[in-house]
Amino acid sequence: MTEEGERAVFEFRLDNRSGVPPYLQLVQQVKQGLLLGYLQPGDQLPTVKEVAGTLAINPNTVVKAYRQLEHEDLVVPRPGQGTFIQGSVTAVAPGAYAALRRSLDRWLRGAYQAGLDEQAISALFTIALHELHAEPAAGAPAGGEGVA
Repeated sequence: MTEEGERAVFEFRLDNRSGVPPYLQLVQQVKQGLLLGYLQPGDQLPTVKEVAGTLAINPNTVVKAYRQLEHEDLVVPRPGQGTFIQGSVTAVAPGAYAALRRSLDRWLRGAYQAGLDEQAISALFTIALHELHAEPAAGAPAGGEGVA
């Protein structure tokens, strides 16, 4: 919990089994934080030193992620102060997010009860997502890029 007037600190996590380079995982997490409303313009990201220390990764990996985010106009570095969110992505409405999350939780429980493991669930989700994007008439934007 945070004291009144303090903001929660954004924390990065790495999944070494994902096959996604660590710097891209950091970029994706910032984009997800923006999309879901956890990060707002003006919020400060943890310092390169903090992220590198917490995740036990090379500071250059964090620098690469922050530069990618800067290139995409999502963050701005302020010398001597840190890196701050400046851009935004279309956020999910809180009510819609909560309903979708409950639905996804039910689906995941059903998948586990059916005997699927994490790898099978991920594969099923990925296939369904790609098929949905391949059929614009199904309601998904054709060729659009989502935040993973």
